[in-house]
Amino acid sequence: MQAPKGTEDLFGEGARAWDAMQQTAREVFGRYGYEMAETPTFEMREVFERGIGEATDVVSKEMFRALSGDAFEKVAAGTPLKSAQDLALRPEGTAGIVRCAVQNGLVTPDGPVAKLMYAGPMFRGERPQKGRLRQFHQIGAECLGAAEPTADAEMIVMLIEFFEAMGIPRDAMRLLINSMGDDACRPAYRETVRAYIHEHSDELCEECNRRADINPLRAFDCKNDRCAEVMEGAPKISDALCDDCREHYEAVKRYLDLVGIGYVEDPRLVRGLDYYTRTVFEVQATDALGLGAQNALGGGGRYDKLVEVMGGRPAPGIGFALGFERTRIALEAIGALSGAARPLDAFVATVDPSCDDAGFAIVQALRAAGLAADIDHQGRSLKSQFKQANNRGARVAVVVGPDELAAGTCTVRDMQTHDERTVPIADVATAIVSE
Repeated sequence: MQAPKGTEDLFGEGARAWDAMQQTAREVFGRYGYEMAETPTFEMREVFERGIGEATDVVSKEMFRALSGDAFEKVAAGTPLKSAQDLALRPEGTAGIVRCAVQNGLVTPDGPVAKLMYAGPMFRGERPQKGRLRQFHQIGAECLGAAEPTADAEMIVMLIEFFEAMGIPRDAMRLLINSMGDDACRPAYRETVRAYIHEHSDELCEECNRRADINPLRAFDCKNDRCAEVMEGAPKISDALCDDCREHYEAVKRYLDLVGIGYVEDPRLVRGLDYYTRTVFEVQATDALGLGAQNALGGGGRYDKLVEVMGGRPAPGIGFALGFERTRIALEAIGALSGAARPLDAFVATVDPSCDDAGFAIVQALRAAGLAADIDHQGRSLKSQFKQANNRGARVAVVVGPDELAAGTCTVRDMQTHDERTVPIADVATAIVSE
């Protein structure tokens, strides 16, 4: 049996790397007041249709539907499903977090800002490639109820600090920022981009032409080199911002300047999901890290309409998500991935089967004292047990033989110096802890 295409098993070094990344996020984001929230891996399909947009590729092409056997039979028979039966695996984290906040009353008109973080698998049925899987892992943060540009700048700074805490130096990252405007200025801009695409339809790919009537801004995302060249000549959103959006954007840049965060203004940077407004940003790995076209480590933006779309009272929001798989590749490229297994404090070695009961009791006592300890479970020779202790990086070996057992003692052997000392069995945990 094989894992499904576009998925991978996480174990050993990979599992430890994922755990380390979550721990770092909790530490860094926690300093900013964020708390963990965990939502289901599947939601009613309507959550993503509303939150992401039915016309997006994510919803229309890539989202996995999740149906029970009974619901599948109804679909096959052409019977409409109730919303509660029509489920989908989450392709991203924001929509579910906002649904959670609305459902549980975490965002109120006069209440405090809700700061939530999450970590877990996401699912998209796209073509697998390096750094892009069908089941991938993301860590994200969402700030709900904050309209001021300080929240935008704080989000960006927090994301940069996370990558630095993981071991990626700032000069190995590139921060792109832009503003996508809002309902006051973006509709008119969308029309100018749509008109531009129609004027250059013969120079653009079929997908870009299709997007012209659905979501013309997505044409900026096209990976076709010729399309990218043509879209370089398209109108810029920076020239179409209303006064409020321009003021907000200038304030975000000012705050980034105040704390010394460098950035590149990229008028072509758009986010493909419908809920984004105003500030958008993306952290990319530089060419030195070898991610190629999949160089985006994380990004996000403001979504001031999403809470209302999800059925809540109008409330602003901003957030980001970062990818585990791509961050892991970047860390490996610079040798900053710390994936070593935790070494043992002690390995309990028994001379023969008559000592197994005592050995088992000793290893449990060591664990109860907070030590990382293990014992042989394969009936190996004493020599092989010492080899196991070395391979596991054990600091000491606790040797239990018939003579020691008769005297109520054991031998504690330093695995580096090979020095040995005799310790009463009742005191062995205390002796090892005190070393």
